Amino acid sequence: MPIAHAEGPQVPPPEAVVPAVVPRPADWTALPGRTELTHRTRILIDPRQTSATALPSGRAELPGPARQSVRGLASQLRTEIEQVTGLTPRVVTGGRPDRHDITLTLTPGRTLGPEGYGLDSTGPVRVTAASTHGLYYGTRTLLQLLRGTAPDHRAVPRARSADRPAQAVRMVHLDAGRKFWRIPYLKNLVRRMGDQKLNTLFLHLSESEGFRLDSPRFPGLADPDHSYSRADIEDLKAFAARHHVQVMPGLELPGHATVISEAFGIGFGSGPGACTAAHTHSHLTPDWIIDMTSEKAISKSKEIVDEFAGWFDAPLFSIGAEEVPGQLAECPRVKEHLAAAPDVSTLGDLLNRYINTLDDVVTSHGRRTAVYNGSEHLAAPQQRVHTPVVFLTWEGTGAEPAIPGHDEIAIGPFYNTPNNYHHKYPDEPWMYDSWAPSTAPDMLGSGVVNWADYNFWADDEYFEQHLAGARAVLADRAWNGSPTPDTLTDFHARVEHVGDPPGTTPAWTRPRVEDRPSHHWTFDDASYPKGWTYAGSPGNTIFAADVAGDLPGTSYIIDNPTPVPGVRGQAWRFDSDRDGVGFGGVDVAEPWTVSVRVRATARTADQVLLSSKAGALKLMQHGTGRVGFTRYGEADFSFSYALPLDRWVRLTWVASPGRTVLYADGERVGAVPASVPLPLRSIGTERAGLRGDLDDLVTWDVALAGSAVARLR
Repeated sequence: MPIAHAEGPQVPPPEAVVPAVVPRPADWTALPGRTELTHRTRILIDPRQTSATALPSGRAELPGPARQSVRGLASQLRTEIEQVTGLTPRVVTGGRPDRHDITLTLTPGRTLGPEGYGLDSTGPVRVTAASTHGLYYGTRTLLQLLRGTAPDHRAVPRARSADRPAQAVRMVHLDAGRKFWRIPYLKNLVRRMGDQKLNTLFLHLSESEGFRLDSPRFPGLADPDHSYSRADIEDLKAFAARHHVQVMPGLELPGHATVISEAFGIGFGSGPGACTAAHTHSHLTPDWIIDMTSEKAISKSKEIVDEFAGWFDAPLFSIGAEEVPGQLAECPRVKEHLAAAPDVSTLGDLLNRYINTLDDVVTSHGRRTAVYNGSEHLAAPQQRVHTPVVFLTWEGTGAEPAIPGHDEIAIGPFYNTPNNYHHKYPDEPWMYDSWAPSTAPDMLGSGVVNWADYNFWADDEYFEQHLAGARAVLADRAWNGSPTPDTLTDFHARVEHVGDPPGTTPAWTRPRVEDRPSHHWTFDDASYPKGWTYAGSPGNTIFAADVAGDLPGTSYIIDNPTPVPGVRGQAWRFDSDRDGVGFGGVDVAEPWTVSVRVRATARTADQVLLSSKAGALKLMQHGTGRVGFTRYGEADFSFSYALPLDRWVRLTWVASPGRTVLYADGERVGAVPASVPLPLRSIGTERAGLRGDLDDLVTWDVALAGSAVARLR
């Protein structure tokens, strides 16, 4: 049977103007009529090419070698066509194609490069390319056209296309150091990336808070329950290769490295004459930075890079290398080293020498080193970063190269850091309407970047809801750099029309809890969960343990809540809009219940208890000052109850579809004929924080009865 998501009325965009394909082909000539696939449809391949992956003109350093054979692609396409259309075409070696057939052929044409393809759907459907990268992308266009053709998805519009990307690297970057991502999510992401012709999944696998590669060579560095084994990586690489995605690894050295420094005792905060808080970023410890003056530390850094460079086969391997604090130069240990070493005279020299030392290790594995930009801002009269090192530029617009003498990948304009401190989200209208991807020879490509700061334990789908739109826009613009022919709204409609690729599995969701609280934050002191390292200096960021579920959170680095005595144990005092807690949970559909002890200390125009992208629970509703809730972009709701000041009150919201009841200290004080999903992104927002103390915040996935609410203490 055809894939389920494509059922129902479908109105594809006008094919003569914008074909129903994401990304938009760089070249497209629409012709009258359609070509039908039938039960007689076959997939024909050249018998001389069954095991081939590329012709000489289809090979290039980036995106790296194609690893899927023509026969392997044909077999995969057979399965995918069956999932979309219900038809099961045979894979045939040789023979003359009929008008209902599909042919996959490697051809030596140089104009399309290593990833371009030719598509002729006038009957038979012919896909040609110089590598299976290009053949794969041609079949993605075919499958998207089939998915968009109602009612049975067995016809494609007749057209001819000679399609190729504007940029060689089209990347999605995930912060897998702060957050551990489930393998099923990563595989769904790879499917979507391949479908949208994105070719590089950059897994940033170490951060100050965690290391996510588990090797027997370094016992204790990674927690096996929250990291990837060699077998996991091999499985992911093999899966990604079938979708023509390179898995690019990234470690973070010498900064952002608390977990490494503490595991081996090689940080600037270790040993005699250690650097101090005055020599690092104010919210972090000196062990956040690996000691670049220490032979032991340099040797261990080389060991780590050598081990994990061998796990991956993508052309690029990142070592991070950014945000080393300038004040580190004032540390006596650094001063003494610079005075004694003949080849370094500044902190910039020291960092560049360290980068080059690790670059030699990466190069020995046949890869190129990538670093985030930043080192170029430090004076370095004696050491220059090796020329082949690629800079991931997070500064600037990404329109033009900014680091002379080095290839670059632009990531800065496309940051997704969805917490209430950084509050960074890709500007999709700008990306679609104004950004033009650079085709300068030293701009290798662009990447949408996810960072998991203060959302270390967030749901995978929390990030996906922020990444999906920007990822599609980047895919479209980095492939087709010509001016866009329609609006962002039109584009999103086209993305929705195309839908998910075959094989995409349902998103993981938290099971609903029927017999106990789903989450419970006591705000008492607790340690980070196993697998995460605390990198903050004393007093910076505090941890909110979830004693009932698995959605803990942290505060942000500026204007932290203050621990104070609570009704039971400890409470947290909030006194600034920037005070807050990041959870990163996905909203829970009604029914639900939320109960919290709160002592308000001031009245402001808007105070948010729990928020998400879609809605919020309000302690003080905008415009009324009363307790309420909001469905963003639609409506504000208020109960006929206002919080008293300077007195503890247990507030409880009980929501069922279309109705929400409010209780104060167990007594019903109001009801509203409306409801919203339970928002679990964060406590507070960046502009509507609390003013008061919180204690004992509890959620249920059921609507508690009034008698049960009355018993809450």
